[in-house]
Amino acid sequence: MIGERRVRLAERLAEAELDALLVTREVNVRWLTGFTGSAGSCLVRADGSCVLATDGRYAEQAAAQAPDVDLVIARTREWLADRLGPVGQLGVESHALPWDVARALAAELEPVPVVPAPGHVEALRSLKDDGELELIRQACTITSEAFVALLGWLVPGMTELEAAWRLRSEVERLGAEDLAFETILASGPNSGRPHHRPGTRRLERGDLVLVDFGARVGGYRADMTRVVALGSVDARLLQIYEIVREAQAAGVAAVADGTPARAVDAACRELIAAAGHGEEFVHGTGHGLGLEIHEQPILNGGSTATLTARMTVTVEPGVYLPGVGGVRVEDTVAVLPSGPEPLTTATHDLVVL
Repeated sequence: MIGERRVRLAERLAEAELDALLVTREVNVRWLTGFTGSAGSCLVRADGSCVLATDGRYAEQAAAQAPDVDLVIARTREWLADRLGPVGQLGVESHALPWDVARALAAELEPVPVVPAPGHVEALRSLKDDGELELIRQACTITSEAFVALLGWLVPGMTELEAAWRLRSEVERLGAEDLAFETILASGPNSGRPHHRPGTRRLERGDLVLVDFGARVGGYRADMTRVVALGSVDARLLQIYEIVREAQAAGVAAVADGTPARAVDAACRELIAAAGHGEEFVHGTGHGLGLEIHEQPILNGGSTATLTARMTVTVEPGVYLPGVGGVRVEDTVAVLPSGPEPLTTATHDLVVL
């Protein structure tokens, strides 16, 4: 299956009139070869052949994880000139490769033209194969189950940090290799900050508690946000919760093969604006995810992307009242030919503890 990814990339390189691509982003090297070490690059040629280069620390690991590629153990870039062969143009990941490194590489390989070739692997990664979809489903299942477990122990008096630590333990207990990203757990007025980091504030009766987290399984990530009420909550926040929940449902329903990504954003944003809270919806509606928590496509008003079957995206509208509190509801959703499939399945009802 990984070999098929390199075939797809080779076809894309041929269309771009590139004879080879030097891949230096760690996550892209992993996707193309299976190698998970933190030091490595790979050369993919337009015929689909691949050379993986790493250093001696990873020799055994690379041989085990990437048995079907040409493996080079080297600490410098000298291997590249030896293995490049006759090429008309070599593309480099210019969106990730430092400018001084790119210039040095061009000088070393002269007269071979070294040209910028950003985003080719990321574009292919946006479409998940069956194995990738299964790992994301597993991560989403663990995430949903961990939230259900949280409902059994979240109580006033805990600090945000204590609750976030315990949630991490739940995720790992359920079989995840790690969290997908640093958990956002925001209580009371802190929930009015979209990316609040858990702190020492103690949860209180009357708080909304916003929890944005995910599990990671086999390198693939889930992303889900839910909100819990600790007893009676400010009526304004209850009203906002219903607005956001309705907007999020509209956004999920808009997810479809062939739909412009900006249309999903519009489906959420128009409902929130009509309710008088457009100015408090301060971020885009979602993003792709997979080996990274933020991948193509981006779902916002300026997006030019089109949703395509086998993408996985988030739908996460929110409304935030500074100093009062905020609400965000989020699911990871698979784009399928038959329509959207929400992969995170915890209840969307506001749970009152």
